[in-house]
Amino acid sequence: MTTIKQIVGAALLDSLARPRQLLAARRTAPPEFAGLWEFPGGKVEPGESHEGALHRELAEELGIRATLGAELEGPTAGGWPLNAGAVMRVWLAEVDEGTPEPLEDHDLLRWVGLDGPEILGLDWIPADLPIVRALVQQAADGRHTGD
Repeated sequence: MTTIKQIVGAALLDSLARPRQLLAARRTAPPEFAGLWEFPGGKVEPGESHEGALHRELAEELGIRATLGAELEGPTAGGWPLNAGAVMRVWLAEVDEGTPEPLEDHDLLRWVGLDGPEILGLDWIPADLPIVRALVQQAADGRHTGD
């Protein structure tokens, strides 16, 4: 029996209350994803909560602490399918402490507007693109993003 790997990601926004921008992170590895954009985050380790894993990943990858808002609910109970063996749950988040820097797994960070063509024009990891579209739609609908 194959266990589905649980991944967590953050849609880091300039503001949970009135989001206008999203922080996109460009991957450096593995080779098939190098140069593509994604949501920062990573694998949930044994014994970690989903939210705890996300806080750990944000500290390791970007050097920040963040407030988590609402989860951007995916189409399955486990979240957003990434491939046959992994799903990702994504939380809206806002930086509390620190300035995001590409410390691990990324070589570039970019704030992109939620309402313009730039966000959809980035070369996203294919599995992240439906999440980006859902986030853009949620922002366009003016839905509340905080808890």
